[in-house]
Amino acid sequence: MRRDIRLHDNHALYKALNAELPVLILFIFDTDILDELPDDDARLNIIHQELKKLNRKLKRHNSAVLVRHGKPDDVFDAILNEFDVNAVYFNEDYEPYAVQRDQTVKRRLGKQNVQCYSFTDQVVASPDSILKDDGTAYRVFTPYMKAWRKHFKLQDIPDYPSEKYLENLAKSDAAFPDLESMGYTTQPVKLPDHNWTEKTVQQYEDTRDIPAENGTSRLSVHLRFGFVSIRRIYRKSWNLSDVFVNELIWREFYMMILYHFPDVVDKAFKPAYDNIRWRNNEAEFKRWCSGETGFPIVDAGMRQLNETGYMHNRLRMITASFLVKDLLIDWRWGEAYFAKKLLDYDLAANNGGWQWAAGSGCDAAPYFRIFNPYSQQKKFDPDMAYIRRWVPEIDSADYPEPMLDHKAARIRALDVYKEGLG
Repeated sequence: MRRDIRLHDNHALYKALNAELPVLILFIFDTDILDELPDDDARLNIIHQELKKLNRKLKRHNSAVLVRHGKPDDVFDAILNEFDVNAVYFNEDYEPYAVQRDQTVKRRLGKQNVQCYSFTDQVVASPDSILKDDGTAYRVFTPYMKAWRKHFKLQDIPDYPSEKYLENLAKSDAAFPDLESMGYTTQPVKLPDHNWTEKTVQQYEDTRDIPAENGTSRLSVHLRFGFVSIRRIYRKSWNLSDVFVNELIWREFYMMILYHFPDVVDKAFKPAYDNIRWRNNEAEFKRWCSGETGFPIVDAGMRQLNETGYMHNRLRMITASFLVKDLLIDWRWGEAYFAKKLLDYDLAANNGGWQWAAGSGCDAAPYFRIFNPYSQQKKFDPDMAYIRRWVPEIDSADYPEPMLDHKAARIRALDVYKEGLG
């Protein structure tokens, strides 16, 4: 298991449980990833908690999740010495590191005559399944979405009821390690509840941009780690809201882009945008990070992120536009800050969103589209209910003056972009 920490509708688990041999579930705390994170990372705590819940369910079937800590190569070497392994089943991951890791592990297992079977699970459309007529990847969302919807109808989205075959699990009483034994720190953080209901999806088009309302599904963390099945989300939402389903397709579009164009991790999708001369003022960046810019809607979004590990999607666009356009700070700085703070951090979506805001991405907002923080506030938080929740000192002398003049900053951004783009 990697990004599929669940027993229900799990594609690889379903196929494994319906093969000939007993199945042992493995999870690796991958040090190649975790060594880059702080020892008390909130996401690490959430993964550990959810694995612990999963392990309790496995105990009812006299089984357990085998938890290992280390480099995947080394872990599999040890497992091959410990168990008689016939095959390894796993669900695909499309991030550049994951693709490379999986290829390396497959080669190593192949030398030991261990079969490897991989499956599509975190998306409905694997990155190679929806391509243009000439076999190349789409670069614009709308034609991709239309091709996706032409390819997949409701009846085409399968179900893999792995939960029905748990009697085929291998017997195991493997101990479940705590985080401290692996060198990490337990934090009092828990998985945020989602708000995915029929009513939320039906009203999504009308409520999704109002941050003061509970108008979004809050599924992002659950989808990021596979605590829920994306296929079941599609099926139950299909006839309730086209807008909501299209947002799920956006998620798949960005994963496809990352898979086919891995250079977007640290380069602009549109190369000309790497010529922008960013100001990259560190003091101004610090004010943006801490929510002390003097622009209430921007500060509210940043404070929500810092306090909860979540930010409403409309605010992600507003805060990103402010950083790259008003402050002329490299989108990579903002992307890295979000990557550090977001519980739902997903490389494909985070990169796609930031490059969209900067104008440098596939199907991005044009560079001359610069969000006005005041008009965004007036349109999406007119009563300041959201702002007052996160910026309680808004009406007092303690709240800072705006750190810049937005109109002047807009003109400056247009000039810098025009110069950089030639």
